[in-house]
Amino acid sequence: MNKFSLFILFAMFLVGCGEKLDLTEFTSRARQGTSSTDTAYVLINPPWTGFNNPNDIMVGREPFIYIADTDNNRVVVLNLAGQFIGSINVKHPIALAQDYRLNLFICAEFDTTINGVTKTFGALYKADLFSVQHNFNQVKLQRLLPKTSIDFSKEHRRYTGVAIFYDNSYLVTRTGPDNSSFIDPDNAILEFVQIKNSDGTIRDSLIGRLPNFEATGSGLMSINELSGITSFNRKNYDIVTTQTGNTNFKVQWLKFIVTNEYAGYVSKFEPGDPRVDMLKIDKFGKPEDVTVDNNNNVYVIDSEKDSLFKFNQYGTEMHSFGGSKLFKNPKGVAFFDKTLYICDSGNNRILRFILSTDL
Repeated sequence: MNKFSLFILFAMFLVGCGEKLDLTEFTSRARQGTSSTDTAYVLINPPWTGFNNPNDIMVGREPFIYIADTDNNRVVVLNLAGQFIGSINVKHPIALAQDYRLNLFICAEFDTTINGVTKTFGALYKADLFSVQHNFNQVKLQRLLPKTSIDFSKEHRRYTGVAIFYDNSYLVTRTGPDNSSFIDPDNAILEFVQIKNSDGTIRDSLIGRLPNFEATGSGLMSINELSGITSFNRKNYDIVTTQTGNTNFKVQWLKFIVTNEYAGYVSKFEPGDPRVDMLKIDKFGKPEDVTVDNNNNVYVIDSEKDSLFKFNQYGTEMHSFGGSKLFKNPKGVAFFDKTLYICDSGNNRILRFILSTDL
């Protein structure tokens, strides 16, 4: 009896014990020399439905599951069993993050009237969940962006992701079509810090735009239409970014370094290194989101290729899977407790997977 037959028998045993598992095997496109039957992702049934173009999913620190239910104009909150806990009304949410104070950050939109004309702007919101004891009916959204008169002159700017660090500082990715300004291009990464006021309250302060990135272009340090960003659960400032613009390196692991001559971000990997699949040209189509696990594995969801890519900490591709029979325009990904959560946006559902080796 081969290994795949043994796996089927084992999975059938689990189903008989009440586990809701689909026996469909999703083939690994891993390193050469690895058999496709050595590892497989197993779909956990049933899918979670009732959404309208969900763009992002995040497992919070409570832990609750937060879903950007984009075209229903709300953030949905579930427990780990998938049961509805509550929701937050907000226009067109597309990205979510949570800091260590249990503040929820939402990249979304809002409408306002300027000179008698209603306009829609991209927005970054903050919700203090701790202060309302996670009573989502009482959540009040604080708009952090747009803030200045310059922001309100840029109607096409959008905020696409937030990466939280261990000290509750964070980065926000921004996109837009106007990148002619060297001082303030639409494509940017913004840096925020949280400062404690004299009365003990916390305020979010925008430090500015991170330097040494190219707003357009195709090189290693380009940030051409950033679609996602994530940080690590470590005491460092490393990030992984995804971008959908016309660039060679659409997924980048950037590490923060400090030397006598330079303080800032550099690529962790060298292009051309045969071990680094993450930087291979044409590896991705439209990578929309990225997340990491506690072992520094990186998970990238690609809406154009309808695929989930997994890389280890060396940038080597591991257990990737997908295809149009499984996904349709997927846009969000999260990982928690050996489970992958994916926003299958075109099919208006959330899919969950577990690696067969973890069964």
